[in-house]
Amino acid sequence: MPENPTFINTSPLLYLHQVGQLSILPKLYGTIIAPAAVEQELFIGRERGVDVPDLTDLNWLHIQTIESALTVPNIVDLGRGEAEVIALGLQNPTGLLILDDQLGRRIAALSQLRYTGTLGILVKAKQAGYLTTVSPVIAKLKTKGMWLTPTIVQTVLELAGEADKL
Repeated sequence: MPENPTFINTSPLLYLHQVGQLSILPKLYGTIIAPAAVEQELFIGRERGVDVPDLTDLNWLHIQTIESALTVPNIVDLGRGEAEVIALGLQNPTGLLILDDQLGRRIAALSQLRYTGTLGILVKAKQAGYLTTVSPVIAKLKTKGMWLTPTIVQTVLELAGEADKL
């Protein structure tokens, strides 16, 4: 288990829940922290009929409020969840961010923060022995609306040692 904090955004929680792989997160990272905006986004999703995880069932997930609104990046096109995850990362620079949003990942990289995403979690889970194969999970993610280019899929399958499944 990592000693540094792990912060997660909405989309990895949502997608891993929808493909039945949410239990991988505590196995890989122990306790995970989500900003309050993630809780709000999931609540809104549930109200709209989206299949979202029930956070009260996740004893390994803790909601944290941002210490100062000044640390939240105010960038057009960056969702509130991503902005708050980055803010938590800025407050805890040794932490790991879990987010899929391309703009959010660029800002994290420019801020010299460590990050991964849903697909990186799947590769790590396979390497740790929690998944036997990544390719069927990727296929399920596509059916749930996760936007994945053929290049991204190829890279992930190569990292997972499944390049023969292309």
